[in-house]
Amino acid sequence: MKYQSGRLGRVFLVKLEHGDDVIEELSRLAEKEAINSAVVMLIGALKNAVMVLGPKECTVPPQATEHYFDDGREVAAIGTLLRDKEGNPALHMHGSAGRNSSSITGCLRQDLEVYLIVEAIVLELDGIAAQRLLDPYLQVKALFFEGEQL
Repeated sequence: MKYQSGRLGRVFLVKLEHGDDVIEELSRLAEKEAINSAVVMLIGALKNAVMVLGPKECTVPPQATEHYFDDGREVAAIGTLLRDKEGNPALHMHGSAGRNSSSITGCLRQDLEVYLIVEAIVLELDGIAAQRLLDPYLQVKALFFEGEQL
């Protein structure tokens, strides 16, 4: 286990509107407000999204099981926002998306289009020196603390 201690910085309450791309808009917020690390929580609905629902088998590196939906689903998710090697915001978020009596849970990856509204709470983490980098062994983008060897 590796860890750092930090403290809460600014708090942002974000309204994402119908048709917005969640990842684009949260990345834009991180750039505009110079957020380097944060916890992000979402509630609302997505028209469509690509999610990873786990590995096909428990191997390293993993081969993802991707799932695309475009039927409008309620969503609740939590994740972290860190910067990548190039300094760009990189969001890692897991959550559940449901419709009627069916729900899926996994990693929200791309094409997260808002249906009606999504509310996001962004809790900035001050004093944390971390990045999201490609782990050479696991072959996934992972959390690395400053000074940690790749």
